[in-house]
Amino acid sequence: MDLNDSVSLQEVTRVLQEEVKLAARPHNYLLIDLATHTIHIKGRGLDLYRIPIVAWSFRMPTAVHGTYRLIARPPIARRTVDPTVSVEQAPLSLADMPTTYTLSFIPALTIEVRPSDEEDLFRRMWAGAKTWWRSLNEWASSLSRGESSSSDPSPYLLLELSREQAQSLAWSAVDGMPLVIRLATDKK
Repeated sequence: MDLNDSVSLQEVTRVLQEEVKLAARPHNYLLIDLATHTIHIKGRGLDLYRIPIVAWSFRMPTAVHGTYRLIARPPIARRTVDPTVSVEQAPLSLADMPTTYTLSFIPALTIEVRPSDEEDLFRRMWAGAKTWWRSLNEWASSLSRGESSSSDPSPYLLLELSREQAQSLAWSAVDGMPLVIRLATDKK
C-alpha cells in the first residue's frame, strides 16, 4: 500500500472502521481483501484462517461500503443416516462441501465461487452461461419494474479458489455471517 495514495488510505480506513465494529462481537466474520487476493475468516479481529484467491472479477455498479450479511450458507448434499445400522456412520466432512456455489447477501450482493482448476470445457461454459443468464434476468427485472436500462444492478463478485479452499469457505460460512470487502484501489 502506498501511503501517499489518498484513495488507498481511505479504503483501508473504511475497512478498519467496519472491522472494529465486527471485532467487538463474539461471532466470526469474513473479510474479502481484493487488494491482497485473500479471504480472511476472522474472529474478534484475529485471523483464524486465510484463503488465497486465485482470480476474481467484480461488477460493482454502486459503491461497496458497510457490512453485508449472508442470507444462507451454500446447500450441502447431506447423507442420510440409517438409524437401524449399529455401525458408526461417517459424519459430514470437508469433502462433502460444494466447490461451486453462490452466496447471497443483504444488502444486495452476490458472490459466485468457482474452482480455479476447472479444466472441463463444458463446466466452464455452463458457469459462464449461468453468469450471463443472471445478468439477463436482472436486466429484464429492472425493465419490468419500469426502471431505465441504465439503472444499476446489484454488485456481483466472482471468486476463483482452489477446490479445497472453496470447500473450506463453504464449511465456515454460516447464516447471517458478516462480510466486509476491501477493494483493490491500486492500478497494478
